[in-house]
Formats: sequence, C-alpha cells, structure tokens
Amino acid sequence: MAAIAGTILYAALDTLAQSLPPHYSPLSQAESDLAVGPYGYLMAVNFINRGALSLLFLLGFSRAVKPLPEYKRGYFLVGVWAVGSMILAAFPTDVGGSPTLHGAIHLVVAIIAFLGGVFGELALSRSMSSDHVLAGVGKYASWIAILAFVSLAALFLGPGVAPKAFANISGLVERVFIGLVLAWMLIVSFMLITRPGTDVAAN
Repeated sequence: MAAIAGTILYAALDTLAQSLPPHYSPLSQAESDLAVGPYGYLMAVNFINRGALSLLFLLGFSRAVKPLPEYKRGYFLVGVWAVGSMILAAFPTDVGGSPTLHGAIHLVVAIIAFLGGVFGELALSRSMSSDHVLAGVGKYASWIAILAFVSLAALFLGPGVAPKAFANISGLVERVFIGLVLAWMLIVSFMLITRPGTDVAAN
C-alpha cells in the first residue's frame, strides 16, 4: 500500500514541478531538468520519494512471496534503481552551460539506475512466472517490463539512430520509460494485495 501511495505521490509531484517555472519541455527535456531551477527542490524530493517507494515495494514483495533464491537477482537490481534514484537528488543534472562534476555523476548514476530498474523487473517477472502461485501476476508483469526495456533501448539508441528527430521527443521517451517502471511496481503491488494465495492477500 505504501508503494502504491508513493507512486501516486510521485506522479503528483512530477506534474506540479512540470507546471512551475522555468517550464521545461516534457517532450524534449529530461525529467531530471525539473530539479534545476527555483522549484527544483520539488523534483529532488521526488527522487527521494521514488527511491523510498521502490524500497518499500521490495520490502512488501519479499514478505508477500516465498523466499526463493531466484528472486535475489531481481531484488538486488531493483535495489540499485531505488538507491540510484535517491542519489540523483544530491547531484543535479546539467541544463546548458559547461559540463560539471555533479552533472556527470548524475548522468552515470541515472544510467546505472535505469538499467537496474528494467533488468530487475524483468528478473522478478521471470521468477514470478515460474512460481505457480504468482504465474498469473508474472505474465502481466513480464509484458510491462518488456515495454520498459523497449523504451529504454529507444532512449539509449535514439540519439545515434536519428539524433535530430529524437532530440524533439527524448524527454517523452524517458518519461514513458520511468512511467512503465513505476507502473510495473504499482500493478504488481495491487495484484499481490488482491490475489488469493499470497501472504499479503491472506493478511
């Protein structure tokens, strides 16, 4: 429930930060740009919220499913996503001007976190699919994780394939990716709460 509430809060804070000056473009500019400017603290708080809700998801997930060894890889990778999200709050990205050390750290951490998020969810989806109690949850989760992987691949490959065209939609593609990663947690959380046979539903 905390992960679900955190996801809703994330969407609300992101929308609020987007609506305030300096009004960065959600289509062509990265979400991280929202943390730079007079109201940048809102996005910094949201980075921490994203990490916290992801850690809460892992806590709830680990208590809802059997402690099978095959889940460990997914736990670790999603944990990388969560911790990376929190670190982003301390190192603002570069928005124009000369490159900075904190901007370089932000970029590296973001890449590592993104990879951790998508591959962690792919791993957890695969593990759920092999669990007879959670096979149905794993089926839906796998499709969302695959879509997240495709959007991340587009985010990484787009600048090299069609740099000019991609520059106009890079922010949108990144937001789709982040949205899918969070949607995965939201939907899995809801299904674990409502699905008979899980420890969460039983409680």
